[in-house]
Amino acid sequence: MPAETPSPRQGAGRFAPSPSGELHIGNLRTAILAWLFARSSGRSFLVRVEDLDRARAGAEEAQLRDLAAVGLTWDAQAVRQSERGDVYRDAVHRLQDAGLVYECFCTRREIAEAPRAPHAPEGAYPGTCRNLTEEQRARRRRERPAALRLRAGVDSRTVRDALHGGYTGVVDDLVLLRNDGVPAYNLAVVVDDALQGVDQVVRGEDLLPSTPRQAYLAELLGYPPVEYAHVPLVLNREGRRLAKRDGAVTLAALADAGWAVPEVVGRILGSLGLPADGLPQALAAFDPARLPREAWIFEPPAAGRR
Repeated sequence: MPAETPSPRQGAGRFAPSPSGELHIGNLRTAILAWLFARSSGRSFLVRVEDLDRARAGAEEAQLRDLAAVGLTWDAQAVRQSERGDVYRDAVHRLQDAGLVYECFCTRREIAEAPRAPHAPEGAYPGTCRNLTEEQRARRRRERPAALRLRAGVDSRTVRDALHGGYTGVVDDLVLLRNDGVPAYNLAVVVDDALQGVDQVVRGEDLLPSTPRQAYLAELLGYPPVEYAHVPLVLNREGRRLAKRDGAVTLAALADAGWAVPEVVGRILGSLGLPADGLPQALAAFDPARLPREAWIFEPPAAGRR
């Protein structure tokens, strides 16, 4: 199969949920923000289904239905990562040809318990398998299948973010292919963004720490840089990330509690300091510089309010 090349540089933003369940109001808020960023800058807006890791039956259809229900439109058919294995493997082969890939046999427990440099953050790969001899690799292959890791040439990278300014984070020898052959998230998201012409990435600020790794990997693959905006999360009253256990947080549950879709959209827009009477009015008033920088504490309505 010939190598896929990035699409023409017309520019696009995207929303890329994992189909593990229904979207909650925090997911919908991020999706609306991604749409506003893209549309206000004249970009296309795309939806990608990130289903490499887990997919619940019916979740993709429900998510796309909810995105349309809140008024979002996208400019191409949604792409599924599970159907793009060839392009991820092609990217890994290119890195292998450049001598930038090695086999890793470590378990998660071994990584967690391995000694690391005093300045290395928790979770960073300590390089255990980086310099194994061929004899050592052959012996380990008989014990367990290998993952493939990037042989990084730097230990940090600074990226620019529209809301956070300059952010410097760790770059380690990240996994490219897991030992079951499934492409890792950091690889797939970088390849997909480049090949779909995405040059604007708007997502939750919990993903900011992974961005330096992704920016470095994109550079190695020869992809153009993207603009980042990591937006505040929606939290529950205890200050933790919103989840379905917090009550009425999905569109369906909110409807059962008496909130029609326009009310949900209005509350999301109001939390952003935007006109609450619809997406067209919000788009006309949208200014990224005026977005709130703190999390939105969401109070779900009591069930059966109607």
